[in-house]
Amino acid sequence: MSSGRSKESPTEPFKRALTACLKAVANERELEVVFASDRPQLMGQRVRLPEPSRRMAAGDVAITRGLADAMALRLACHDAKAHRRLAPQGEQARAVFDAVEQARCEAIGAMRMSGVKANLAAMLEDKYHRGQYEEISERADAPLEDALALMMRERLTGQAPPKSAEKVVDLWRDFIEERAASELDALSQKVSDQSAFAKGLHELLASLDMGSDAGQDSESEEDETGDDSDNASDTNEGARGEAEEDDEASAQPQETELSGEEDETGESDQADQTSEEFVDSEESADADPLADARRPEFDGRNAPVSDYRVYTTKHDEEVAAQDLCPPEELDRLRSYLDKQLVNLAGAVARLANRLQRRLLAQQNRAWDFDLEEGMLDPARLSRVVTDPFAPLSFKQERDTDFRDTVVTLLLDNSGSMRGRPITVAAVCADVLARTLERCGVRVEILGFTTRAWKGGQAREEWLRAGKPGYPGRLNDLRHIIYKSADAPWRRSRRNLGLMMREGLLKENIDGEALEWAHKRLLGRPEQRRILMVISDGAPVDDSTLSVNSGNYLEKHLRHVIADIENRSPVELLAIGIGHDVTRYYKRAVTIVDAEELAGAMTEKLAELFEDDARAKPRERGPRRAA
Repeated sequence: MSSGRSKESPTEPFKRALTACLKAVANERELEVVFASDRPQLMGQRVRLPEPSRRMAAGDVAITRGLADAMALRLACHDAKAHRRLAPQGEQARAVFDAVEQARCEAIGAMRMSGVKANLAAMLEDKYHRGQYEEISERADAPLEDALALMMRERLTGQAPPKSAEKVVDLWRDFIEERAASELDALSQKVSDQSAFAKGLHELLASLDMGSDAGQDSESEEDETGDDSDNASDTNEGARGEAEEDDEASAQPQETELSGEEDETGESDQADQTSEEFVDSEESADADPLADARRPEFDGRNAPVSDYRVYTTKHDEEVAAQDLCPPEELDRLRSYLDKQLVNLAGAVARLANRLQRRLLAQQNRAWDFDLEEGMLDPARLSRVVTDPFAPLSFKQERDTDFRDTVVTLLLDNSGSMRGRPITVAAVCADVLARTLERCGVRVEILGFTTRAWKGGQAREEWLRAGKPGYPGRLNDLRHIIYKSADAPWRRSRRNLGLMMREGLLKENIDGEALEWAHKRLLGRPEQRRILMVISDGAPVDDSTLSVNSGNYLEKHLRHVIADIENRSPVELLAIGIGHDVTRYYKRAVTIVDAEELAGAMTEKLAELFEDDARAKPRERGPRRAA
């Protein structure tokens, strides 16, 4: 017995103690706790925590314990069904709703247990420090949900915001206190009742002009629809490879922040995430592949007219990724991206290699046999030996325009992609770019988001002008070039780390992003142009939708898609992560989990190239008569 103990890792006693404490706080004896180098996560009854180092400093111990405490308190104090029923629909409102709810759960534990209070404080300090919140100097870059969550924590526990997040709170404090101080005070009296707390939170959102439209907020409505909701939930969970029973939270990654995505709405266009990460879950849809013939060149004439308007484009920007942060930070972010997804990168690489073999086979082995002229076919020489009167057989390689191709990957950089989805998308884009480059296919990687939450400078101009009617789009676009089609992969690989940067992912205006990527492709000289869109939700911009119809951005997206699909030579396809993109695109596939993205991207690209090869076989010489 003693020899067995002497051989165990020095971290095992810490793991056992942490596991026992987590189960006790969560009051879940059957909870499965594992330790891994991958991102910390909570899914149903399974908890994944970061693997502790063999020589942990006291600060590292407190941070890891804080991660475990945050997840345990989420399990103990949070009702996922009530949260789903009372959640608002707006993306920014949902982000605030999720963040403040997590602050409530953590505050309950902090008020009752001083050790938990210290652990959570260490975890939050580490989160905001790694997120570089100290460098935020403008309100437009400061996440409102984090400021509200920290102010709520301050009222409930008496703890000041972490030093690394003080600037973010200070940027928003006057604005929040002026409009919603009484609502914050009222919320602090309802901390033990989640439903009452959520309803009070809706009042706070209304005071901040955030339009918090909840789902069903009465007990009677819940009773009437509860069975149907449960059945639908069971159906969704059965469709997933690894289901979450109550959409529980996962903890913060030790490398960056606790980000939150909660599978508690019927839509996947969720808010920029809060203090813990959730797993997305949507019903999957089958692919609807169409092998459309090539269309004539897009000349822009006789295009259908759209009523879509833009208030001002003065503050929009098209920017290279390397211009958005210093080189040393890009290197750090890229290193984090590589380290977090070592296992996934291996799986993506295997799929990419398979794609490469299929594509190279089309390039190098497209031959016509039994011809009367061409290259001598050595495989048929045995005929001459067995039958001296048999003529020689020749073969000839087919012409192919396979190499004359460019592929654009357009990545949704909205807040709902934060966490695992954006990380997986970045790795998949990186590996596929490298793979297609080996096959002689040029690749461009683009991203789209906005410069600010809730309007930015465009909205401020509109307010100064007296709020004229029907302003159209009211936000500042940010279109990011991670890799241009002519840039080699080795020079652009670190740019993809920018997607890991805290505060980059905001709102998404898909229609204009699609137009932008499409115009870039039309300017390319390649004969074949493919545009692949990867998104996890419908277009959402709270500022624009607050002064226009609720489907304003979605209607424009449909208009742009129809224009490209019906009139452009660009081949358009889409992949939705937990979001049914088949409603918009003719050629599309929906996946339930971000982990499926690599397989979906490689398969759809392979289908495109193989369909084209089958549709256009060419022969150089006459075939022999039988």
